[in-house]
Amino acid sequence: MNISALQKERAKYQPKLPKSLKGIGKLVEGEKTQSVADQDEIKKLFPNTYGMPLVSFEEGTVAANRAPINVGVILSGGQAPGGHNVISGIFDGIKNINPKSRLYGFLGGPEGLIEHKYIELTAEIIDDYRNTGGFDIIGSGRTKLEEEWQFDKALEIAKDLDLTSLVIIGGDDSNTNACVLAEYYAGKKSGMQVIGCPKTIDGDLKNEMIEASFGFDTATKVYSELIGNIQRDSNSAKKYWHFIKLMGRSASHIGLECALKTQPNITLISEEVEKKKQTLSDVVNYMAGIIAKRAENGDSFGVALIPEGLVEFIPEMKKLIAELNDLLAEGTKTEREFKHLKKSHRITWVAEMISPESAKVLLSIPSRIASQLMLDRDPHGNVQVSLIETEKLLGEMVGKKLEEMKSEGKYVSNFGIQYHFFGYEGRCAAPSNFDADYCYTLGFAASALVSEGKTGYMSSVRNLTAPADEWIAGGVPTTMMMNMEKRHGHMKPVIQKALVDLEGAPYKYFKSKRGEWAYNTNFIYPGPIQYFGPSDVCDVTTETLKLEQE
Repeated sequence: MNISALQKERAKYQPKLPKSLKGIGKLVEGEKTQSVADQDEIKKLFPNTYGMPLVSFEEGTVAANRAPINVGVILSGGQAPGGHNVISGIFDGIKNINPKSRLYGFLGGPEGLIEHKYIELTAEIIDDYRNTGGFDIIGSGRTKLEEEWQFDKALEIAKDLDLTSLVIIGGDDSNTNACVLAEYYAGKKSGMQVIGCPKTIDGDLKNEMIEASFGFDTATKVYSELIGNIQRDSNSAKKYWHFIKLMGRSASHIGLECALKTQPNITLISEEVEKKKQTLSDVVNYMAGIIAKRAENGDSFGVALIPEGLVEFIPEMKKLIAELNDLLAEGTKTEREFKHLKKSHRITWVAEMISPESAKVLLSIPSRIASQLMLDRDPHGNVQVSLIETEKLLGEMVGKKLEEMKSEGKYVSNFGIQYHFFGYEGRCAAPSNFDADYCYTLGFAASALVSEGKTGYMSSVRNLTAPADEWIAGGVPTTMMMNMEKRHGHMKPVIQKALVDLEGAPYKYFKSKRGEWAYNTNFIYPGPIQYFGPSDVCDVTTETLKLEQE
């Protein structure tokens, strides 16, 4: 493969491991667990993998010369920086168990497992991908592992390759599927183990045992560099407001972290909007107020960060979207009727089919945005928020509000605006030192869990603000993170998403500073990710983790 000079140098970087995984670690079992909610329902659905204990690895010696193990690995869902290092960690971990162990990568995500498309990942292949971004070593996909025929089909190739286990690298939905697969195989006494690894740049797969999902650190550093560049441009030209939508469908972790890194004038936090029951008009008035005040001070420019999933947290919009999800659910009579309508008739037809309150909201927003709300649902039955131009919706409404204020003599400047959406720009960046180390450790820990015969666990690494050799590696039962949620009109077990904690230290610090950042120009320009240099530049973790663990 063709590689850059940076990649040649980056290949030489040896990720750090916690002391407990160096050599052969000793497994220690902790307390038995229960799901975060809906315990009776989750226990009934997962009788073989519910209530298992937390496990961790400590320095120690266990039996050497262990039998070789064959492991299959799958990359599932959207890309996140560090996936290749997870696979490298699995590879090195199973070779540490026994040099004759083998690793197989299923191509194109879960579909490769079902269709029996795979390659053996050898040292020669692995070495080309260490410390690189992307998922291109084996590719990824969004096929859902939900049906028994899929599980049985996967078991066929597992037996052919003499696999002892599968490691599924993915986000909350992918790891939910991994847990369902683990339960099915445990119920059949197939001997197949299934281990998950927590991936998502959104940062919403986290709890006390999963302190961070991998890729979040790198992605927010990439976005923050871009935001810093735009802030500097804004401060140079002094004539534009930049409305920047940031990836993160269900939580504002990316926006909050980027705000802590760059100190923009406006940052919307979806969870706060929901808690305060703010309307769309409330949000627009808040933004217009800051823009007008800065203009009064002579600063007709600035930067606003907008979370991708904001519209689902505005109560009136959330109610509208929930009704649209039910109305347009795949396979329903109303969905078929809707698709047979002329596009020009769809908004009116939908308005007649939903509640009067939601119809009023639907008809009040620009028709372009209303049409985006009615696009095909994603595989989970939810609106595709990444396709909704929330930044333009707010920009248009803020512009109209400022015109009203101008007519009343409350705003005297011109409102120039530029729009941006940062999403794909951060998903395949070369991992930061933190993510390179963290991902490698996640993979190594996954191999250790496999060696110990565990299934239905997610690889876990904690104490992440300490130096890497002090990290605590282990595993958490995936059922511990589950609750019941409505998907495609039915209640299903899923991993509970972690939203921004409005009582947490990161948000409280942001809240204490945002007034100062709003009316002054206290921009920080963080610059690009640094790979080489002092540890306090290259190895630092996120502002979020630092504040959470102070």
